[in-house]
Amino acid sequence: MNMNRRAFLRTTIAATGAASFPALLPARLLGADGAVTPNNRVNVAMIGTGRQVFYANLPWFLWSEDVQVVAVCDVDSWRMEQAKKKVEENYANKTGFGSYKGCATHRDFREVLARKDVDAVMISTPDHWHAYMAVEAAKAGKDIALEKPISLSYAEGRAIADAVKKHGRVFRTDTEVRSTQRFQRLCEIVRNGRIGQVKRVLAGVPKDPPPLAENPAPMPVPPELDYALWQGNAPERPYTEKRVHYRQAGLDYSGKGPGWMHISDYSLGVILNWGTHILDITQWALNTERTGPVEIEGQGEFPKDNLWDVAQRFEVRYRYASGIEVIYTNAGRPFVRVEGAEGWIENTWFQSDGFKASDPALLKWKPGPSELQLPCISEKEDFINCVRSRKETIIPAEVGHRTAAMCQIGFIAARLGQKLQWNPAAEKFSGNDEANKMLSRPLSAPWTI
Repeated sequence: MNMNRRAFLRTTIAATGAASFPALLPARLLGADGAVTPNNRVNVAMIGTGRQVFYANLPWFLWSEDVQVVAVCDVDSWRMEQAKKKVEENYANKTGFGSYKGCATHRDFREVLARKDVDAVMISTPDHWHAYMAVEAAKAGKDIALEKPISLSYAEGRAIADAVKKHGRVFRTDTEVRSTQRFQRLCEIVRNGRIGQVKRVLAGVPKDPPPLAENPAPMPVPPELDYALWQGNAPERPYTEKRVHYRQAGLDYSGKGPGWMHISDYSLGVILNWGTHILDITQWALNTERTGPVEIEGQGEFPKDNLWDVAQRFEVRYRYASGIEVIYTNAGRPFVRVEGAEGWIENTWFQSDGFKASDPALLKWKPGPSELQLPCISEKEDFINCVRSRKETIIPAEVGHRTAAMCQIGFIAARLGQKLQWNPAAEKFSGNDEANKMLSRPLSAPWTI
């Protein structure tokens, strides 16, 4: 097992005369309980095989010499077969033997969690499934990489963080935002005091698409889709393509996004989806990633009687105990701007010229040996490294929960159009029963961790 991985595979396959990889021993059989030995690959299963998997999640795992993708799972059998094909073609090309038949398929994620050869899962399903799957994965002894946002409600996020802690699992909130060097540098500049005492943060995200011109009529469920399982614990609704995802299409980012991202049964829209990126950087820059604000005031415009019902416009103002104010809007561009007593620093996602500062010299500044240096590593590499070392990832469950919760309490404030007092230690609103009821979705699974 100390041989080069590729040479080992070639030697083993040649010795067995097989045209596909041999079955791999589960990592737990080769190392101490709960740990993966350094010389063994991490067996990963992909739960959810939509466009995010093809674009962002599966490629790194297939590229890595430290990972073996052993199974794919989806309620849409067409998408699942496309993922299986991609996995098997990749490994066939890597070995040069022309074929590989070692990727299993499962429609029900619970079958994946029951497999003894799966060390870790990459969960990339619609948002309304994230929390339940993550909690069940932790209970099953699997390490977890979970697409952002990790939850739709505060109660779900708290259940994830508690389950991961109780069952001793490695967890990574799967967002690449802290792997972006410019955002990392922005946070280093702020936390090393280069713009003085922070006074205000402006944070923006893109806009959701407008509501549909008219609500689509119910349609027959495609034969490849287990629609009942897709809905899960969300309210039971009639099938229409614009509620779910476009049939046998949309496995890259060149086409339309899935309709579920604009429907509050399954997603809160950009206030949470993009907010998980942008408010995570806000919390990282302010060094508040395990706490939160104490006051929230919000307003928003929400479509009525439309299938796509997430906020079209919102503005949320947060105030921290330190007096720092954060103004969060769907301004049309994803950015973070931190303003201090001695200057400001800003970064805009996607734009080559989006890294700006009150003093251009700040953009070239780097922390010295005695100053704070923040990590910058691929989110997938961070996850696999921590699966091996059993150390905490850069965005563990508690931090991912706190960021999602910040978006969720902002959504509640915007939905109610009120100023709310928030207790970040007790994680509840002070003196507002209506707002506290909104911390749990009505049909959330009964959490047992």
